[in-house]
Amino acid sequence: MITWRAGVVEQVGRTWPGAVELTVAVAAGVTGPEPVSVRALAYPALVGTPEVGDPVLLNVSALARGLGTGGYALVVAPGSPGRLPADPEPGPGHLVKARYTPLQAMVLGVDDQESPHHELLRDADDLGGVPVVVADLHSALPAVVAGIRHADALLAGPGAAHAPLRVAYVMTDGGALPAWFSMAVAGLRDAGWIAACLTAGQAFGGDHEAVTVHTALLAARHVVGADVVVVAQGPGNLGTGTRWGFSGVAAGEAVNAAGVLGGRPVASLRVSGADARERHLGISHHSTTAYGRVALTPADVVVPVLGAELADLGRRVADQARALTEPAGRHRRVEVAAGDDLLAALGSTPVRLSTMGRGLAQDPAAFLAAAAAGVHAARVARGVAGA
Repeated sequence: MITWRAGVVEQVGRTWPGAVELTVAVAAGVTGPEPVSVRALAYPALVGTPEVGDPVLLNVSALARGLGTGGYALVVAPGSPGRLPADPEPGPGHLVKARYTPLQAMVLGVDDQESPHHELLRDADDLGGVPVVVADLHSALPAVVAGIRHADALLAGPGAAHAPLRVAYVMTDGGALPAWFSMAVAGLRDAGWIAACLTAGQAFGGDHEAVTVHTALLAARHVVGADVVVVAQGPGNLGTGTRWGFSGVAAGEAVNAAGVLGGRPVASLRVSGADARERHLGISHHSTTAYGRVALTPADVVVPVLGAELADLGRRVADQARALTEPAGRHRRVEVAAGDDLLAALGSTPVRLSTMGRGLAQDPAAFLAAAAAGVHAARVARGVAGA
């Protein structure tokens, strides 16, 4: 089940909050017997901070299979007892994440009995109508936030001084478990585009830890003070090419969670004009299944009105969306213009836009659809009539 390799750190590369990129020499190779150097990722909170010359133990399973881990081997442990991380300081918290795996981590939950927020969250039960944008893929996150900021600036007017909408990100556990894996989260937080990341379920490493999506949503509203919440899985997406076998099914459950807690669910459609697979062309079957079959709470399904350059794709998306919205489906259809101004706003994001290996130029519709959901959420948050 695990392909193990031992190696020696050759070089320490990029770092971002929670993660260190390494080059590691592996004598036994990965897919063959020849020695090879591999990119590896270490999470210092779990395994310490390796230095050049340190032996390390690697998990290369996904790398050997060519799966979507960003091309990384993962550091499991220092290879020398002398390089073990120091014991953590005694502290509060009893939430165990990645439970009963060799790297299970104990964290302080935002609503833990020992948390300073426990009393605030103990009986919390209402989001007060805050818009909750739900997306399938992690790559939608920066695009959604770009749409929120673009619409918020337009609503304020030229030169107006106003506090921007406060955005929180709830990371579910369908993709990467450590939030540290995401350079997008680190970049958006550093740029002030998101106020906090909350990791729910088995995901960990956020600014706040939550047991469920429900507690993460409540903490986003009542602890972080978010005006808009974005919910999506971490980097990576598991799919088997079947109707139900994909991690994005949880997007429908997130809609239900937002609705039952008195939020305003906003469904961001997974759209592509470049995916060669028919099931993902236009609106992906991931969205039609998650929102059409799993989400039982009515949501605002945001349909991007694409510009002339994408007119054929726009007509396909508009037609596919009819199955999700009234009168055929249970959701409310919301059309949002996704033209050149929104495309320009996407170009200003502080992090790289990439989905399924394609950037903004290769698949603009993917990001425009997510940004359109952000535009609608900003209008709802600002109380725009008819939003």
